[in-house]
Amino acid sequence: MSRDAESRLLLVTGLSGAGKSTVLKVLEDLGWEVVDNLPLALLETLIDAPVKPGEAGRPLAIGIDSRSRGFRPALLVRRIKELRESGRRDIQTLFLDCAGAELERRFSETRRRHPMAEDRPAADGIAREREMMEPLRRWAENVVDTTNYSSNDLQQEIRQRFGEAGDGEPVLNILSFGFARGLPRNADLVFDMRYLRNPHWDPKLKPGTGLDADVAAYVIADPAYEDSVSQIERLILTLLPRYRAEGKSYVTIAFGCTGGRHRSVHVANRVTQTLRESGYEPVLTHRNLDSAPQDGLEGRPPPASPASGGNI
Repeated sequence: MSRDAESRLLLVTGLSGAGKSTVLKVLEDLGWEVVDNLPLALLETLIDAPVKPGEAGRPLAIGIDSRSRGFRPALLVRRIKELRESGRRDIQTLFLDCAGAELERRFSETRRRHPMAEDRPAADGIAREREMMEPLRRWAENVVDTTNYSSNDLQQEIRQRFGEAGDGEPVLNILSFGFARGLPRNADLVFDMRYLRNPHWDPKLKPGTGLDADVAAYVIADPAYEDSVSQIERLILTLLPRYRAEGKSYVTIAFGCTGGRHRSVHVANRVTQTLRESGYEPVLTHRNLDSAPQDGLEGRPPPASPASGGNI
């Protein structure tokens, strides 16, 4: 967040069923402090509440609609104007609108009653609420009509309007592991590095790991290494912005080899460095690095070459 983030205040309001809950969830994921259905009488108290020592200030989003205690649109507009004139906050209003027929469909599908039509058809409550909220709609700097929006469309709209560069970046985890010791849970992408030649069968390299220079050199010397790993890196760099756009909070990318000590460790290290150079901040974990090497887990050794005196 920028240094003036603490001064930002966004009032999120609009018609019931237009997407307020979705908007507040996205803002929370973007690092905003979120309060929903705040009684209007407590608005200034919340705005003036000091930030606790040691806590970084965050922008504040407040959800207010026709269900909020003491809700009167004209009074809310007056208070917003007073807050702006006081200079205490950089305050904006987001109004969520939606066509009546679409709102009726949403209330019908969710089997929820409209808050202003407890014993009447939803259409009556929608019409009453629209008339009540009109002063806020005219006042709002940001109006989003969600009639033709899916939930995902609305989430992306909010990220584009109210997210800052770097906000909402998923937590990026890079993991190396051994297939022989079980697949990792909750990995979004898994790359199998067993096509690369295995340092385990070289007696000098077997005790080492992919963190060692001689093991890394052995893996890099495989003819398939550079082209394939470069393509994997390009694929990951292509996908990460798409994951962010979809609102993923966590992305785990796993690299596996047989035992999880040599090939996967080296490749995970390289990809982590590439991502850091590209502006990401991945967390690197080597799940099986400290496991003892076991021939029984590694399958068959490769055929001996004629130069070594073995059989072809």
